[in-house]
Amino acid sequence: MTTPIPSTDVLKSQAKRLRADLASQGNAVSHAATLEMVAHQWGARDWNTLSAQASTPTQGWTPGDRVSGRYLSQPFKGAVKAANLSGTGMWSLTLRFDEAVDVVTSSLFSNMRRQVNAVVGADGVSPRKTSDGQPHLILDPR
Repeated sequence: MTTPIPSTDVLKSQAKRLRADLASQGNAVSHAATLEMVAHQWGARDWNTLSAQASTPTQGWTPGDRVSGRYLSQPFKGAVKAANLSGTGMWSLTLRFDEAVDVVTSSLFSNMRRQVNAVVGADGVSPRKTSDGQPHLILDPR
């Protein structure tokens, strides 16, 4: 199994972190040199080759975006309050629901949530799942 090459934004972020780590160890390296190092780590001849092979950037989320979907199997509409793309291509989102969502399936009590933090892939689906195998969060396609 091969790991898909992430977008150039993610690769550049890796190079930036590498440069900072090297600088903290007393090894000053140019940004261009760290781009070449990242290319070699991914098995490419050079940065230009790697960037040509990189996946197209995924559509992301920004604060203020309107979203809808299902959270713990409950439908919702809301807004993105915060969004951060990790180096692995996963998105950490804070969502604010228009109306509180009951996150408990029991008929004996309720637990209403108005805001949640979740991690999703570029497809808007959470890798974490409930005990019945359903993703915690599924965002509708935009």
